[in-house]
Amino acid sequence: MILTESPVVMASETFRKNANLQSNALFEEAARDREAFWEAQAKCLDWFTPWESVLEWNPPFAKWFAHGKLNACYNCLDRHMNTAVAQKTALIWEGERGEERSLSYEELFLEVCKFSNVLKSFGIQKGDKVAIYLPMIPEAVVAMLSCARIGAVHTVVFGGFSADSLKDRIIDADAKLLITADGGFRKGKVIPLKETADNALEGCPSIQNVVVVRRTHLPVPMHSRDHWYDQLMNTASEKCAPEVMDAEDELYILYTSGTTGKPKGIVHTTGGYMVGVTMTTRWVFDIKPSDIYWCTADVGWVTGHSYVVYGPLSNGMTQLLYEGAPDFPERNRFWKLIEKYGVTILYTAPTAIRTFMKWGEEWPNSCDLSSLRLLGSVGEPINPEAWMWYYQHIGRENCPVIDTWWQTETGSIMIAPLPGLTPLKPGSATYPLPGIEMSIVDGGYLVINSPWPSMLRGIHGDPQRFRDTYWKKFGEGIYFTGDGAKRDADGYFWLAGRVDDVINVSGHRLGTMEIESALVDYQAVAEAAVIAISHPITGQAIVAFVTLKEKIQPGPELEQQLKAHVVKKIGAIARPERIIFICDLPKTRSGKIMRRLLRDIAEGRVVGDTTTLSDPSVIADVKHRFGEDDR
Repeated sequence: MILTESPVVMASETFRKNANLQSNALFEEAARDREAFWEAQAKCLDWFTPWESVLEWNPPFAKWFAHGKLNACYNCLDRHMNTAVAQKTALIWEGERGEERSLSYEELFLEVCKFSNVLKSFGIQKGDKVAIYLPMIPEAVVAMLSCARIGAVHTVVFGGFSADSLKDRIIDADAKLLITADGGFRKGKVIPLKETADNALEGCPSIQNVVVVRRTHLPVPMHSRDHWYDQLMNTASEKCAPEVMDAEDELYILYTSGTTGKPKGIVHTTGGYMVGVTMTTRWVFDIKPSDIYWCTADVGWVTGHSYVVYGPLSNGMTQLLYEGAPDFPERNRFWKLIEKYGVTILYTAPTAIRTFMKWGEEWPNSCDLSSLRLLGSVGEPINPEAWMWYYQHIGRENCPVIDTWWQTETGSIMIAPLPGLTPLKPGSATYPLPGIEMSIVDGGYLVINSPWPSMLRGIHGDPQRFRDTYWKKFGEGIYFTGDGAKRDADGYFWLAGRVDDVINVSGHRLGTMEIESALVDYQAVAEAAVIAISHPITGQAIVAFVTLKEKIQPGPELEQQLKAHVVKKIGAIARPERIIFICDLPKTRSGKIMRRLLRDIAEGRVVGDTTTLSDPSVIADVKHRFGEDDR
C-alpha cells in the first residue's frame, strides 16, 4: 500500500555528517558506464588472476568477470591476516543458555584451515557438494568457509526443516558429506538434529560420511559413517592453501520454495556474488571499523549467507551470532544482547519487529540501546506502522531504518536507501542501488532490466525451469522477480509481496504445492488447497482448505493431527494457522483449483468471476464453513 502523504524521515544531522557516502557519485558513475562501474567495485576484492571481460551476457545466462581467479574464503579471511584485522574479533557468539565464545579473524582462519583439511581427508574436493544442517553456532560459519576454501559447493539446510525436507535437498544436490550436530537449543528445548538427520539419510545413498558437532552433549546414536567434529579437529593441520576458483565456479546451492512443490536449488557462483555482497554491505550498512554488527538471520537462509558470512567477513567486521529465540528466557533477550555487547547495527525481519510491537515497549525500554546507530529490515515488505515503531522505540529516533529488498535469487541487496544520503519514507525500500536497473511493468510487476554481478546462475540441474520461472514472462533479457510493486510520485518503490502461489511466512518462502502435498499425504485427506492470508505478526499466514475421504469426520482433533503432519513433512514454519474442512474445492471445468476465489473469501473481498467453475454452489459451502470456523 502506498501512503498518499507518507512522512519523509531524514537520518540525524550527526549521522549524515559521519556517513561514508556523502554524494550521489556512485549513481552517476554507474549511469555513465555500468560495466566499468562494476569493474571498479570488483577491484575491492583480492584476485589471483584478473578477469578478461567484465560481462558476457547471453540471455538468460551471464558470466561476470570471466576467467578471473579468486577464492571466497581467501577474501573473508586470508587477506586480513597481514593487517590489524587479524587480531580483531570476527565472531561473538552467545548460546540460548548464555554460553559465550569469541573468535578473532586469525582464530577463525586457523579453524577454517583445519576443517578444510578434515573435509579433504574424506575425499571432498573441488566441485563436490556438502550439506550443512547445523544450529546457529560458529561451526556453521566455519563449515561454509571451509567448503569455499577447498572449492566444495555447500548447500545449507535450515535447522528447523524436517527429515523429508533435508532428504529432498541432499538428493537433489547429490551431496557426498553431511555436517550436523547432536542437537541445538530453542526456547529451552533440545532440537534433535542428529535424529532428524539419521531419518533423512535412510533415503540418501550419496552421503558417505557425517561430521557431528557436539552442541548439547546428550547421547546420540553414532553409526560407522559418523565422526565427531572435535576429534577430527584435534589432529587436523592448520595449513591449507585456498583453491584457485574461477569467477564462475559454483560457491553454493541454496534451496528455495517454488510453485511446483519441488524446491529450487538456486546456484550462486564465486566472483560476481562476492562483489555483490561485499559492496552492498559497505554501502547499505555504512560500516565503520568500530561497529558491532548483528544480523539476526540463520545461516540456513540467504540473508545468513550474504549478510552473516560472506559480506561482513570480507569487510573485516565484528559481528554477533545468537543461537536462540528472542523471547527466551524473557521477551527482552534481543535488547539485553544489544546492551551487553554494544551492538551498533541491527538487521532483522519485519515479523520480529511486529512481534516486539505486540509485546510492548516496556521490554526494549528496560535496556540501554544507546549503542545502536543504524537499523535494517529484511525478508518481506515492512508496513509503515512497524517501520515507525522500530524507528521510535528501538532506534529512539537516532537511527535511520534501512529497509532492504532482495531475494535468494538476487544474492545481494537490490533496493535500499543509502544511509545518510537517501531521504526515508516509512514502508518504502526507496530506490535501486547503484548499478541496479529495475522497473515496474504491466501495472505492478517488479522486474530487473539488466544482469547484475550477484545474480543466480541457474537452478541446479534444471536450466529449463530457470528460463521458465524467471525469464519467460517478459522476455529472456528481463528478470521477473515474482513480486508486485508500485512507485510513488517521488519515484520511491513500494513492495507489495508475492504475486504467485508462494507464501511468505516471516520472510520464509513456502510453496503452496509443497504444503498441499504434505496434507494430501495424510490418509484421511482427499484434496487440499492452501492460500495465504494477511497476518499482523508473520506478514502472511497459511490457511488450508481440506476435503476428506468418505466416512471421515472432521473435527478439532483431526485439524491438530493435520497441522502436526505438515510440521513433520516440512517443518514448523509450514504449520497452517487454520484448516477449514469443506465438501469440495472450487475448480474450473478443466480441474484447476481456483485459489483466487478462496483468497477472496478468506480476506472478506467480493468474490471474483465464477463463470468458469464446474460447480458454482461450492462457493456458498466454502463461505459457510469459513464463517462457521470464524465463530
